[in-house]
Amino acid sequence: MYHLKPKRMKVFYLMLVAVLLASCAEEQQKKMPPLKLKAVEVVQKDVIEKIDFVGQVYGFQDISIRARVVGYLEGIHFNEGLPVKQGQLLYTIDAQPYEAEVAAKQSLLAEAKSLYAKAQSDLNRYKPLAASNAVSQADLDGAQVQFEAAAAQVKAAEANLEISKIQLGYTKVYSPINGIIGKSLAEIGDLVGQAPLVVLNTVSKTKDIHVDFFLPENQYLQMANSIVEEGSGQMYKESKEHRVILELVLADNSIHKYKGAVNFVDRGVDSNTGTILIQTRFPNPDLLIRPGQFAKVRIPVTHEQAIMVPQKCIKELQGQYSVFIVNAENKVETRQLDPAGTIGDMWRIKGGLQAGEKVLIEGLQKVRNGMSVEAEIIEFESQFPNL
Repeated sequence: MYHLKPKRMKVFYLMLVAVLLASCAEEQQKKMPPLKLKAVEVVQKDVIEKIDFVGQVYGFQDISIRARVVGYLEGIHFNEGLPVKQGQLLYTIDAQPYEAEVAAKQSLLAEAKSLYAKAQSDLNRYKPLAASNAVSQADLDGAQVQFEAAAAQVKAAEANLEISKIQLGYTKVYSPINGIIGKSLAEIGDLVGQAPLVVLNTVSKTKDIHVDFFLPENQYLQMANSIVEEGSGQMYKESKEHRVILELVLADNSIHKYKGAVNFVDRGVDSNTGTILIQTRFPNPDLLIRPGQFAKVRIPVTHEQAIMVPQKCIKELQGQYSVFIVNAENKVETRQLDPAGTIGDMWRIKGGLQAGEKVLIEGLQKVRNGMSVEAEIIEFESQFPNL
């Protein structure tokens, strides 16, 4: 009979104990009830995502005030930062040189009219004499030429006088629109109107405002249907029921109480920046928002029949995203995902899941592939009302 050596006997007994323990553990595991874990059903629905873009505020009209003639500023006739009316006098420029120019042009016009009267008299005198051959035809033609030249000089003198009057009128600068005027950039006594023309001030109409922002090309392609009419490429200007309603988020994160809409999309993408200019329009009857402010335009984008999963369900490892699903046999199965991005506390999924599948939302560190579980389906309560 073959006898094992003591050392080999020890190894044999250890292996036997290990096999018995493993068998007992497996038997015990078979007898243990499956883990009870909470899960959610994958939802497919229309989801509205609100995306913010930083923009700058402009008045509905921002009109720069410039001096159109050279001269010294004599008067400022408004209160800075307050409303002004269309046609209200804003600035006066020293008018004496231009008044003198008007007087000189009036004198030249009077002289031209005197010459015109003499030429007309000569022509009227020569006509009957030429008819009776008392003067030659050449004398009559000369009188006719003198008359026409005198008439042209009168017209030229009148035009020069009109130009001088226009120049004189430019010495008074009026507001072109109703709006709010800013701080004057010129003081009394400054020489204004010289090239390059300096802006004296700006008047802004701000009962409506424009907010301009730049949209990256890839996002424009994704959001085109939300900001332009599908198929036609025309803005939603007239049809209010189809107009995309925008929100304006101010610097203190408060929401402007008046909604806006896209007003303009630039004709092309800037090749240097890869962005396209979008202009939006918001009512501002309280005049709260002023030109130059920065604000965020919030655009709603609708994702039709999007697959949505709570963020808590998703695991990420080295850029790979996955979830644990519970299959029809109540066993855990790992599923790789193709995510489209987060919306609030949810993920929008492009591929890897179908509506109605059960995804574990707890115990993700306790389970592994093939494990039997008892899934309790719960309804996930999002912290975001539109989800």
